[in-house]
Amino acid sequence: MALPIKPSSALNTFISRFLGKLARRKARDAGKSTEPSTTAITLGYWDIRGLAHAIRLLLEYTGSNYEERKYMMGDPPDYDRSQWLNERSKLGLDFPNLPYLIDGPHKLTQSNAILRYIARKHNMCGETEKEKIQVDILESQVMDVRLHMARVCYSSDFEKLKPGYVDEIPEKMRLFSAFLGKGPWFAGHTLTYVDFLAYDILDLHRIFEPKCLDEFPNLKDFITRFEGLKKISAYMKSSRFLPRPLFLKIAMWGNK
Repeated sequence: MALPIKPSSALNTFISRFLGKLARRKARDAGKSTEPSTTAITLGYWDIRGLAHAIRLLLEYTGSNYEERKYMMGDPPDYDRSQWLNERSKLGLDFPNLPYLIDGPHKLTQSNAILRYIARKHNMCGETEKEKIQVDILESQVMDVRLHMARVCYSSDFEKLKPGYVDEIPEKMRLFSAFLGKGPWFAGHTLTYVDFLAYDILDLHRIFEPKCLDEFPNLKDFITRFEGLKKISAYMKSSRFLPRPLFLKIAMWGNK
């Protein structure tokens, strides 16, 4: 009967070291894939409310760990933008612009793309096909209204354009009211990221024309409901909340 061959002590040492290294590598790799990141998300934008308002609200509502990089614009007549321009090409953004969001390896610009990115992480893009359609429609509608309002507020002819825009507000609000209907939220019974956009645009208009929602109780109830959300309410009472300026210094209205 053949006797078992005993490995040499040198071979034993080699095998032990090899298995030890392999175990440590597996543990390290597992740690990389399972440990939650402690790095804060960075949101970059001007030191105004603007396009970042809905993003900030959504970050707060979702309890996201984030920090802000706020850029200042200079005073007239130059409106110096060097704080941003000196950094824009150094951030690795595909389309350098404000706002931007950096979350580890992910770098985004375009405000609605940022909102959708955050919302996907928290299942806030709608669940059914009908809800997703509602979300898509409202996102685009809000942007159309925002752009119209911005063109008026940034125009050197603001005082001439304002009366005409005020006359159009009731129809804009009527459409939002009809879209919301009797639902608590714009996509149905579940809060989605477009509710943050809707809140922002409705709030902007009630600042612009304080009585514009008087004929639309469901929109007023929506605003009350949104502001009553626990994390939103806490954020609005905190020092982090930035309700104004609404627009940049170059705007004719909402620049303070």
